[in-house]
Amino acid sequence: MKTSAFVYPWDVNGDPQAPARIADLGVAQVTLAAAYHSTRALTPRHPRHRVVTAEHAAVLYPPDATRWQGRTLRPYESGAWAPGDAYGEAAAALADAGLDVHTWVVLAHNSRLGAEHPGTSVVNAYGDRYPWAPCIAQPATRAYLTDLAAEAAVRPGARGTELESLGWYGLAHLHAHDKTGGVGFGDAGQYLMSLCFCPDCRAGYAAQGLDPDELATAVRTALEPVWRGAAPSDGGWAGVEKLLGAATANATRAWRDDRARTLQETAVTAVRAAAPDGFQVLLHADPVSHHCGANAGVDPAHILSVADGVVVPCTGGPALLTPFAEHAAEGTVLAANLTVVSGMGGSPGTLAADAARARELGATELRLYHAGLASDGDLEGVRVGLKSG
Repeated sequence: MKTSAFVYPWDVNGDPQAPARIADLGVAQVTLAAAYHSTRALTPRHPRHRVVTAEHAAVLYPPDATRWQGRTLRPYESGAWAPGDAYGEAAAALADAGLDVHTWVVLAHNSRLGAEHPGTSVVNAYGDRYPWAPCIAQPATRAYLTDLAAEAAVRPGARGTELESLGWYGLAHLHAHDKTGGVGFGDAGQYLMSLCFCPDCRAGYAAQGLDPDELATAVRTALEPVWRGAAPSDGGWAGVEKLLGAATANATRAWRDDRARTLQETAVTAVRAAAPDGFQVLLHADPVSHHCGANAGVDPAHILSVADGVVVPCTGGPALLTPFAEHAAEGTVLAANLTVVSGMGGSPGTLAADAARARELGATELRLYHAGLASDGDLEGVRVGLKSG
């Protein structure tokens, strides 16, 4: 199967050995970050540094000043962790090593945007804002995300893109010194804690026949036993229906699904309009549409009618591939995303077996997270696994 490794520009720039090292893994492609959220990352082999701190979400190339002139919401440029056209420099070096380069674009995940423009953030039923989570129902935010997708995805020389976080983000988020693990919300509780009550979403619920104040009260009431330590009423979507009542739960989902679906359609259309012929557009996706996060919750049949395919989280098991495989046409890309960093829960030593199982369930390609973060031992496991697979 065609395999791509995720890479950051700072893994490559300043390290002349990096492109050949990545190519030697046996991958044909790299998925190189062009727009990314804040992070602190190890660079185990870099000759100049061992830790990179990306202080805020940023584009890793010079943004088009004309495109963003006069706009309140616009991408932030990176700082010293990725100066200049860091993406372009890394992409050129990787291409010279014989690797296809696709962009990796993180969209609705931006803490600095929420800090500087609080009104753009998801706000929960208690009035708490989630600065990392832009509300994708707001028109200005949707326009910003669509233009960012088109600009960041279609970088010079790129043959495709992978769009991450193109959907709802919610409570679940590995925040700095995160202290939210003391209450077990379960799937149903996560959904309730992720419902947005900004003015646009309140209007959206009203259009679905709900009173937004009554809905917020119902959410808080449903969560009260969870705060007291009772196990949440879980069971996936059935658990949400039990907590809110089926009619109310499905009305909230109808609003949120529509906002996510139409944003995905618009963003993919914008990317294709800016891209050359043959440019591949994939989404990082979860086959359950009410799920939030980096792997956007989608309806499999719908998203495979919009994009060229999906990248599906498969660390720990490839079961999430099945709903997509049921709707995949010939040529659809189903990329199984496997973590190969042992310290982050990955298993490079079982890569060949994991890839084989993913193939059985419909995977057509592999994604390896993450060539820059992995130790030498993990990378050797990848080399062996790809050769034996």
